[in-house]
Amino acid sequence: MRDKERTLTGRPPLRGRRAGLAITGVGGALCLLVTACSGSLSSGANTAVHGSGGGAKTLASEAAQVVINPANGARNVKTNRGVSVTVAHGKIRDVTVSDGHATAAGTLQGQTGWHTVWPLHAATRYKVTVTATGTNGKTTSTTSTFRTERPAGSFTASTILGHQTYGVGMPIMINFSQAVDPRYRAAIEKAINIKSSNPVVGAWYWDGSQTLDFRTRNYWPQYTKVRFDAHFNGAQIAPGVFGTANLSQSFTIGKSLIGVTSTRTHQTRIYWGNKLYATWPDSSGMPGDDTANGTYLTIEKANPTLMSGPGYKNVPVYWSVRFTWSGNYYHSAPWSLADQGYTNVSHGCVNLSPQHAEWWYVRSDPGDPITITGSPVSGKWDDGYTEWFLTWKQLLRGSATHEAVQVGPTGSTFVNPATLPATASTSRLHGSKPHNYLAG
Repeated sequence: MRDKERTLTGRPPLRGRRAGLAITGVGGALCLLVTACSGSLSSGANTAVHGSGGGAKTLASEAAQVVINPANGARNVKTNRGVSVTVAHGKIRDVTVSDGHATAAGTLQGQTGWHTVWPLHAATRYKVTVTATGTNGKTTSTTSTFRTERPAGSFTASTILGHQTYGVGMPIMINFSQAVDPRYRAAIEKAINIKSSNPVVGAWYWDGSQTLDFRTRNYWPQYTKVRFDAHFNGAQIAPGVFGTANLSQSFTIGKSLIGVTSTRTHQTRIYWGNKLYATWPDSSGMPGDDTANGTYLTIEKANPTLMSGPGYKNVPVYWSVRFTWSGNYYHSAPWSLADQGYTNVSHGCVNLSPQHAEWWYVRSDPGDPITITGSPVSGKWDDGYTEWFLTWKQLLRGSATHEAVQVGPTGSTFVNPATLPATASTSRLHGSKPHNYLAG
């Protein structure tokens, strides 16, 4: 039987066809005028003299001098410049940057500096309020208002991920409605914050100009809770093209389920909960229809899936779990039980007994790793979720920043990959082997 799917709805969805959250944005010019609100010695400074024996030290007590950038009244402010605050002769007590509905996040730089973290929203009026205490002990409040640039064009961004459970190999995948100019890709990566209940290290990877993936260095720990927030409102992807909405999604990693199929030994090893659970006999692709090498991820499942091939059409095949777009599955194959464990007779899928196929089907989530080894045929990039074809170095080279991303419960941070320890494990339980997609 030729194991190629033809579903009731037609051909399988392409990876780029992902419904998502719309995002628009703009371009414009920027005028930055620096203003300051400050006290002076003539309007309230005090001096104190300390010491004895001819040694004198004079300390000035002054009102805090606050500088807010962009300046009060500025228009067409570039969204990627953000808001910065500096204080002389005192320290910052509080900074609020509000658009009337929400406040912009920012970080202190010592006690005298502050800057927003994410891009400002396009076509938005902001009010900045700074409370600072001077060396004279007095607290002052300074305000400033400005307006950001209006978009000349917009983009949308989406993710295929939903609020559900995924396998330990699942990447974060974000699609853009138009190409992201290489000049703006690093800023797009840095506009995304990831949180995970278990610490992980990973990297962003540009799969072409419209798809951005985050893949962990090793598989996600099982039962990890993940959330990402893409601050695309105000982010730029091309000259004059900005976002006007953010994109967020949370999901959960389930119990670790990994399949490793050898086309030479005709056996599939099943790892369940980070332990070898079973070894099953199988029959994979016959010569000319070889099942290609590589570490894939499960995509979807159906019971049954309608398959067509030479001499048959729309045959229901049960307990079918897809791992390539071209139509390869783990599935029940009662017709090849005598061949399973001995020879390859399928048209590309991995034939399993009904009992074993049902076991995998019931427990499988999208993102469970399936590795094919021993094949004379190399896997093809993007024939399924193929991010685990990449080595760690290849993954880093595909990032615009070329930096690793450390992720934990409080968020993500970009770090120099040279500062990271060596890979924790090369076990199939924790990741794929280097160059795993090449012909055996």
